[in-house]
Amino acid sequence: MSWHKVSFSVALLVASTMSAFGQEAHVGNNPAQRKAGTSVRIDLIGDSTQTDNAGYGRGFCANLSPQVDCLNMAKGGASTKTYRELGLWDRALATKPDYMLIQFGHNDMESAEHNDRQVPIAVYEQNLRKFVTEARNHGIKPVLVTPLTRRYFQADGKIHSDLLKHAAVMKQVAANMHVALIDLQSESIAYLDSIGEVAGTKLGITKKDGQGRTIADKTHLNWQGSYVFGRMVAMDLGSAVPALKKFVLAQAATLPAEGQLAMRVIQQAPFKIVLAGDSTVATEGGWGPGFCATLTSNVSCVDVAMNGRSTKSYIDEGLWQKALDEKGNYYFIQFGHNDQKPDPKRHADADGLYAENLRRFIHDVRAMGAIPVLVTPLSRRNYKDGALVKDGLEDYAASVRKVGAEEKVTVVDLFSVSQKYLSGITQQQADTFDMVGHPDEKAENAGAAKPDRTHLNDKGKAIFGRMVADNVIRVQVELGPNVNGLPDGALAVLQAAPTDGH
Repeated sequence: MSWHKVSFSVALLVASTMSAFGQEAHVGNNPAQRKAGTSVRIDLIGDSTQTDNAGYGRGFCANLSPQVDCLNMAKGGASTKTYRELGLWDRALATKPDYMLIQFGHNDMESAEHNDRQVPIAVYEQNLRKFVTEARNHGIKPVLVTPLTRRYFQADGKIHSDLLKHAAVMKQVAANMHVALIDLQSESIAYLDSIGEVAGTKLGITKKDGQGRTIADKTHLNWQGSYVFGRMVAMDLGSAVPALKKFVLAQAATLPAEGQLAMRVIQQAPFKIVLAGDSTVATEGGWGPGFCATLTSNVSCVDVAMNGRSTKSYIDEGLWQKALDEKGNYYFIQFGHNDQKPDPKRHADADGLYAENLRRFIHDVRAMGAIPVLVTPLSRRNYKDGALVKDGLEDYAASVRKVGAEEKVTVVDLFSVSQKYLSGITQQQADTFDMVGHPDEKAENAGAAKPDRTHLNDKGKAIFGRMVADNVIRVQVELGPNVNGLPDGALAVLQAAPTDGH
């Protein structure tokens, strides 16, 4: 495999490994169990325009009283077809809500791409009818929500929506099946027409074009957009379902501190990112320098990761407190390599102390008004018979994902992304990322001349640092304008990166 092809595969991983904008809510062992003190449960069933991180989900739930258990089961990239195929519909039914707000259309509409998720308009109608019937059979009251409009302003200064046909079909289904309806399509168009393109654009996030430039994303929402359209849906729900009106806040919810920070960040105000972790994050041998190199000049990136540390020793030695003393706005946290080692000063079981320490990190960061981001461990690069060797990091990556879901924290699944990338190359190719002379490796091998398949040279730092950057902006979306994009295929230039002179 040529280096051009290898680098191109990295770019594909960014698009394929993490869903675009959001995961559905974490559902534990008893999905029907409700939040204490609540008297009604409402599920959001839909695509990315309903999710918390890129849709109106967080704004909708914020506009409901504490008596409502608001469960966001929306999934980025889902259509009426794939939501069922992925098992998400069955998971949603298992939560046994009282009401379901069902909104699809963006990913159902057919295009020249001919994605598997797309369906003819007649099938879209059939799928909606099936959702309604099955929800009712489970004792759930469905509410249909016509899709949020894209912000397609034209020369006349007005929105020209591409979702009118899907909205019309949904309204017809609602009328024929006597289902409560929220016409978000019409209301969102009217609102955007009234405020104009400049103000409307400020409600959205950004994305990268083919040249790596930051441009407006005309579909998804930032925090402010979520609270604008979330309020709209909440108010409309109170009108469509009078029994729920008492649960809608009398005054519109205001952005919490996290949302206010995110809005400053998406506008590229100065802010600080702190990297905490072990040697695979640290400046000497980790992806940290490669990640920091992707950031725009308004971002201060401080790497306080330390060789040889685990979640336990990082806390015990006072390093975590020093990280907090940096007073960052975002904390990227990755451990695991040393937690799995038997050394009693470092060892932390994946589902035990390790998970407990991750929760401490999250709570400490939030307590100071900052935003935590968890990163699963970078894969080691050992192969046997052409396949990557499993070495226990799988358990630690799974623990990070679980804690992240339960605590509603962004998780960059670097373990899965790096494993998928490395699985497409050979041991010989992977060894071109190996650092020579790392102090941790010398200590572990007692001076033996073994390849270092854990730590990274400059080429590896650039590739895996870029992986973290390009994946985090798909979930922690306000960071998008603060990461320098690359033209399509430009990752191939990483083949020319220096290799520490070894």
